[in-house]
Amino acid sequence: MNPILQTNSLTKVYGDTSALDKVSLCLQPGRIYGLIGQNGSGKTTLMRIIAGLAFPTGGSLELFGCLEEKQIHRERKRLGCLIEYPSFIPSMTAKDNLRLHRIMRGIPNEEIEDELLNIVGLTDACKKKAKDFSLGMKQRLGIALALLGDPEFLILDEPINGLDPLGVVEIRNLLKKLCQEKHKTILISSHNLPELYQIATDYIVIHQGEIKEIITLQQLEEHCQHYLRLECDNLEKLAAIIETKLGTENYKVMPDGSLRLYDYLDDRETIMREFFENGIIITNCSREGDSLEDYFISVIGGVKNV
Repeated sequence: MNPILQTNSLTKVYGDTSALDKVSLCLQPGRIYGLIGQNGSGKTTLMRIIAGLAFPTGGSLELFGCLEEKQIHRERKRLGCLIEYPSFIPSMTAKDNLRLHRIMRGIPNEEIEDELLNIVGLTDACKKKAKDFSLGMKQRLGIALALLGDPEFLILDEPINGLDPLGVVEIRNLLKKLCQEKHKTILISSHNLPELYQIATDYIVIHQGEIKEIITLQQLEEHCQHYLRLECDNLEKLAAIIETKLGTENYKVMPDGSLRLYDYLDDRETIMREFFENGIIITNCSREGDSLEDYFISVIGGVKNV
């Protein structure tokens, strides 16, 4: 299966400032990529270059298998973008804005206007002028505009910014549905790590213009999974008691001589009693594991880089 997007050492320099530094990515179809980074880390710059709103200083970009600039420009018709701020005319209603963009892009299907307003939850506000919208409503309209033309690749820069909790859930479910049912590829940036955790299948950590890590959801869960760190004088016997008496194989023996138990996190009294009754002396029993924020901070080099 050919990648949707592939970049090789993509670089962007503004004066003496390097906004992107040799960024190499490969995005596969039908996945949701969460782009994680602080303000000024290069997230928006990367998205702008992919969308053709900015040009790289160096490196190359391949979109839908096309390398030549003319071909890439043609393939960008298959993109839907919401980058920085939604692009709409404030004095027009939501529906009029959709109609204008539909006509400019040569999309004949008029019914799509009402369909998109319904999808993003703006049906009741379709006659309200965009200048009177709340921040969350503006974001919804921006997402509707990005979905015009049924794009295969969605690029969304902070799409849940300003949404209330219900709106966040609705947009989250929409994006997951678009990926799972329509096999769309989505690149989404957000400062809300717990929210990205509920949407993305893959994560790209960017810091000061450099890609620090690309990781799948499964790998992230393994890194952030909480466990009881157990230490004792007889690790082999400890493992046997965990399997026979506690009835679980959900543990891992570590190279440093400790054991990570992923069950019984909130029932230490039970396991400690079982160990004592079977003659095992536990020298350490501590709950450990990174939060999403802890892991992100460790990837970018610690608190000093936050």
